[in-house]
Amino acid sequence: MFSSLLPFNRSWISVSGLVISAAVLTACNKAPVPQEPVRAVKLITVGASASTLDLEFSGEVRARIEASLGFRVAGKLISRPAEVGQRVVAGQLLAQIDPQDYRLAADAAAAQMAAAQTNRDLAAADLKRYQGLRDQGFISAAELERREAAFKAAQAQWQQAQAQNTVQGNQSNYTRLLADGAGVITSIDANPGQVVAAGQPVVRLALDGPRDVVFSVPEDKLPQLKAGSKVQAQLWNSGQTLQAQVRDVSASADPITRTFLVKAALPQGANVVLGSTVNVSLPSAGAAGAPRITLPTSALRMEGGATSVWVFDPSTMTVKPQTVEVKTADGNDAVVTSGLQNGDQVVVSGVHVLTPGQKVSVFAGKK
Repeated sequence: MFSSLLPFNRSWISVSGLVISAAVLTACNKAPVPQEPVRAVKLITVGASASTLDLEFSGEVRARIEASLGFRVAGKLISRPAEVGQRVVAGQLLAQIDPQDYRLAADAAAAQMAAAQTNRDLAAADLKRYQGLRDQGFISAAELERREAAFKAAQAQWQQAQAQNTVQGNQSNYTRLLADGAGVITSIDANPGQVVAAGQPVVRLALDGPRDVVFSVPEDKLPQLKAGSKVQAQLWNSGQTLQAQVRDVSASADPITRTFLVKAALPQGANVVLGSTVNVSLPSAGAAGAPRITLPTSALRMEGGATSVWVFDPSTMTVKPQTVEVKTADGNDAVVTSGLQNGDQVVVSGVHVLTPGQKVSVFAGKK
């Protein structure tokens, strides 16, 4: 039986050897390395231009004088005719609180003043009568002095009651909130039925008159904004461009945004809507006429914490990385201050799929 299985084992060993030999030969022959595809790229030829670099900021139109108005006395708000966006004139009723308690206090003060006036008149009559008796020698000088003192006390009490009556009358009038001048209601801070404290804001009134453009700037742009500087203000809703003059620059930064608030006065008579969005632009200091290189932001790439671009070599039809320094942005373009020369060709699209030394072709586009 053993001898009958021997031929089968020998044939199996021969087949196994052939398989192993084939695997060894296959392993010795390495697969060819696939070549990188030739990618088509768009190029731009850089060159320094002498155009003026403008800084742009977004702002809004505000009234020069805008006040939060509130009652001088506390009470329950019973009516508020004013609404947001409403135009009002000087003396127009904006809101009113319940005047009942203040009217009662004013009536009580008026009654006290009447009583004090009666006592003063009685003391004056007594003093006049005792002065006649003194002239006739019927009373002593001391008695006359006591009558004079009583009259002076009654006179002081009447003056005190008169002042108190005036105060209570004023408080009764303070239950009506009136507009200080002509303007526009910009916000409402209290509604009917609400109990408000003295001085609590109820409405906010933007008075007619000068208008300002208010915008925020970062700290590094502050040296370019001084009181009296000229800026261009373009209204977003109409496209109208006005020349504004900086009149105030905040002395401290906003604690959250770390920017500085700037106010620029618009020309007198400018027909602008409060709250309108404005694009404020100003020339960058020293940038007028200075040569600069601009690139589309699509050409930039970050590598190792540095900004770089792909520069095309026409002799070898390859690209290589070039580190550049970006100063600022000009719209959708980046202003490059170093790393490139006039005439360099830079890749502006598909920069994330390229590798150093990669073969490329120039994309001509549609003709």
